Amino acid sequence: MEVSSRFVLLVVLILIAVLAKQSLAAKHAVGGSQGWDESTDFNSWASAQTFKVGDELEFKYTAGLHSVVELANESAFKSCDIGTSLNSFNGGSNTIKLSKPGTRFFACGTSGHCQQGMKVKITTAAADGSSPSSSSSATTPPSSPGATPSTSAASSHQLRFISFFALVASLVVYFI
Repeated sequence: MEVSSRFVLLVVLILIAVLAKQSLAAKHAVGGSQGWDESTDFNSWASAQTFKVGDELEFKYTAGLHSVVELANESAFKSCDIGTSLNSFNGGSNTIKLSKPGTRFFACGTSGHCQQGMKVKITTAAADGSSPSSSSSATTPPSSPGATPSTSAASSHQLRFISFFALVASLVVYFI
């Protein structure tokens, strides 16, 4: 019986570790409570966020009025060159996973909106907090549009981290 209890404990701890890594990723509602809209100050919003590998960007906007275009580089970002897009979304709710360190550039594809400031530069750090090693990152297709955005990524990270360790501690006490 001793061997099977330890095996079960090991399996449970491995599962918890895998799930914890996934749950520690933050979901950033782009633009905060205002969302993806031309009235939002995206420079201020982005500078107040910490983006890490595994996090997700959630773009919420009025379909038909706005869209999301991922631009190829900083030059295209600065000049609002929508013609260099890597990806384009127009469904009103799009989630983009930050899958590796680097800088990515997004703009609204509606004529004139990028020039009015509806664009955002996202710099993603490695999950361990180190700075990005490359200037660009591969794009991951959007996930389900029904995900709930988090406007306070730092608080969300801390709460999940504490919850994870409380769960592990209670399981260890239970199995000892």
